[in-house]
Amino acid sequence: MPVPVANAFAGLSLTLDRKAERRNDSTWVAAQAAAASTRFLLLDAEQRAYVLAGEDALRWLGGDERTRLCGKAPTWLLGIAGGHAHFVIELDETADALALERTLGARRASLREAAATLPVDEAALFAYAKGLAWWHHETRHCGFCGAPLETISAGHRMRCTNTACARLHFPRTDAAIIVLVEHDGACLLGRQSTWPPGRYSTLAGFIEPGEALEDAVRREVGEESGIVVGEVRYHSSQPWPLPASLMVAFTATARSTAITLRDHELEDARWFTPRDIADGIADGSFVPSAAMSVSYHLLADWLRARGRLELGELVAARAAIA
Repeated sequence: MPVPVANAFAGLSLTLDRKAERRNDSTWVAAQAAAASTRFLLLDAEQRAYVLAGEDALRWLGGDERTRLCGKAPTWLLGIAGGHAHFVIELDETADALALERTLGARRASLREAAATLPVDEAALFAYAKGLAWWHHETRHCGFCGAPLETISAGHRMRCTNTACARLHFPRTDAAIIVLVEHDGACLLGRQSTWPPGRYSTLAGFIEPGEALEDAVRREVGEESGIVVGEVRYHSSQPWPLPASLMVAFTATARSTAITLRDHELEDARWFTPRDIADGIADGSFVPSAAMSVSYHLLADWLRARGRLELGELVAARAAIA
């Protein structure tokens, strides 16, 4: 029976075998890249993908198209799905991306834009490819000695070309916590000044060196709102390659309720009951996070458990009258 996956970009292991054990086998990788059934995901220099015009699907390239249109642009292995090898190709700044749109009958879309409409597996593949491409784009020289890097392991490692150094470099992921804090039937939500009017979200922040996930939850909530957190419970996780994060989601119980905005990151923070949220969505004064975010699912699960309310239905009802 399929495992339900709530968070965007998650669940890729259900459909894709990353073949990590074969990445160093250059003969095998080359054979996969040359196979007639292989599919190539094309990204431009800003990690935007080509999406079929008028359709909600990625425009995959076949082997012949790859050779004809992309020349010697580097390819990196994503894995095997549905019996087909999947690779990503990133164009450099000199490529004529607009001409490729016309040739492919496609348009370019960012991950944030496309995630709302792509099938779940394609959105996850796009996120994986974008994360890998971003790392290649940002990692050009050895952080220890400064020498240029060379790509190895089918695009999943880089090695310093200075033989006296020869350090290996691996794709970077910045872990962050995101948490729904509750107390006595209400949840803590905050907003930043740059957000659209009425938008409130769960609190989040990056993990610091030497810090456990649960400790990061307590520190971030305390720093941003002054609230003291007790019990912390894991909820789920979400790859978030915008550009290179992993969101680790929790729920938590507060030991205090007095809000003190301490680090000026938040413009406002409040306690909301399920009724506050339902009424706010109905009159337009409360706007939840985008449905692609784990913050949305944290709030949706909490509303269902505490108020027997469906966040999706509340949002849809508001959209119908707006």
